[in-house]
Amino acid sequence: MKISTNYVEPILVKQLDLRKSGENCKMFLGDLTGDGRIDLLMVQPNGGIDDRYEPHQVEAMTAFNLDGELLWQLGTPSEQPGGPGSDYPVQIYDIDGDGNNEVLCVMDKFFYIINGKTGEVKKKFALPNKHAHDCIVIANVSGNIFPQDIILKDRYEQMWVMNKEWELLWTHKGNIGHFPWVFDFNGDGKDEIMAGYDFLSADGQLLWSCQGLDEHADCIWIGKVQLEAKEPQIVIGGSVTVLYDWQGSEIWRYDGSIESQHICLGNFREDLTGLQIAGLDRIIRGTSHADGRDSIFLLDANGNEVWKENRKTAGWLTVIDTLSNWGNNELDYILAYRRGGNVYPTIYDGYNNVVTTFPQDGYVVFGDLVGTGENQIIVYDQSSAYVYASEQVDLSVPSSGRTAPQSKRAYSVTLYPGGEYIR
Repeated sequence: MKISTNYVEPILVKQLDLRKSGENCKMFLGDLTGDGRIDLLMVQPNGGIDDRYEPHQVEAMTAFNLDGELLWQLGTPSEQPGGPGSDYPVQIYDIDGDGNNEVLCVMDKFFYIINGKTGEVKKKFALPNKHAHDCIVIANVSGNIFPQDIILKDRYEQMWVMNKEWELLWTHKGNIGHFPWVFDFNGDGKDEIMAGYDFLSADGQLLWSCQGLDEHADCIWIGKVQLEAKEPQIVIGGSVTVLYDWQGSEIWRYDGSIESQHICLGNFREDLTGLQIAGLDRIIRGTSHADGRDSIFLLDANGNEVWKENRKTAGWLTVIDTLSNWGNNELDYILAYRRGGNVYPTIYDGYNNVVTTFPQDGYVVFGDLVGTGENQIIVYDQSSAYVYASEQVDLSVPSSGRTAPQSKRAYSVTLYPGGEYIR
């Protein structure tokens, strides 16, 4: 693997002790205290289930600030939690519009709205179905001033749409994939929903479905991929990588992968027009990192393969995502983690060169933690969080007195990263 001439040495700016949150936690980012700094929410899932078929609920949640102080804890961390094989039903978002973020979660078979500052329950609702807790999608199908509708789903077959009064608006059965993505394609102030391979109107009508695709949709991205595109297009990763316009016409299909488990959009190359699509091909599925293998690839805006990683190490559970605002580079990067084979979290450029390698292994989240305009990257394991930056940053900046805004990306957290590239 070549090292980029723009290599960025990561600067460790903070290390936090996470042991009080328990094992197998997933980290969510959001300003819980309202001081303008991002806080960390560690979420532990319930155990005793096979999450290939049954969705998780929350066992415990523990909130920390960037100083490492424990803000609050809800639930008791289990010594036998579930594993990270599927989504945890949690999002951080200001659902009631009061200027402060709430934590939305499914716990003890109920949907909760939690005060982000205190961890106290603000509201509690019965689920529309006992299996409706695979993930939480925040949407605007009602035409509200801001998104206040909630989409819940089971693992693969059915979804339920609730309004802000917790009334069931509609439900849909189909091949809905892992994490439906919502977007207002027609500009009427209401979101349409790309639910796996099914495209739905705001009132739940099935407008069209992808044809000739196997299995299910693993991840969905929205963006004007092709330079000539006048409207946002839809990229879906699953059995193949495919580009659709939002009216349902297939534009191209890349079938040079075994399983397109993750994709992400970006402007990764300066020599190619439009956007590029980075993908993760699961070449050999295994039962552990040691007996499987995956590979990152890059496609141009027309679905042509630009390059594909010739990986020599074992590992088949890599997650990739688009990373911007790292190292003062105008181009986007490909962030990859959970690689296995002693390959630690790494940032790659659009030429498959290493831009940054982190000295700890673990899961990764990123965001602009204190409003610098640059992303900081957090690598975390069972006991610690390591906060890295591309340049020195002070995480203890004084309170702004105003809650940092929660981006759509930050309130659409999933193990199967989707997103929007609208610039």
